Amino acid sequence: MRNWAGPILTLSLLASAAQAHHSLSGYDQGRNVRTDGVVEEFHFANPHPVLMIGVTAPSGARQIWRLEMDNLHELAEIGISKTTFKPGDLVSVSGWPDKMEPKNIYLRRLDRPSDGLRYEQIGLTPRLTHISGPG
Repeated sequence: MRNWAGPILTLSLLASAAQAHHSLSGYDQGRNVRTDGVVEEFHFANPHPVLMIGVTAPSGARQIWRLEMDNLHELAEIGISKTTFKPGDLVSVSGWPDKMEPKNIYLRRLDRPSDGLRYEQIGLTPRLTHISGPG
């Protein structure tokens, strides 16, 4: 008779690790932070692409904000690629702040006024649209 305890335990641990990795518990889902900034870098990397934007604080100091996006494969499915966001793009963003580092946010919405591009997270599903033309 085969001993299934080892494989079952392994699968349970893998499932727990996957769930923990995709957990949004590190973000304050009760708050929504909004800001405008300029794209510094876009890392279209697995598992979660990250946008780095330069933001001018109320004091006038320049800050770098880190915006975590949905998983790479879902973003690719909706048409986002490594060239979608370029340094210099002006963006308006909103999302849930990290509980420990408020300049890190889980991106819920991004608007790029230059071409009307809108990225938004609807529930657990990302969506990419163009709401208007340039200008």
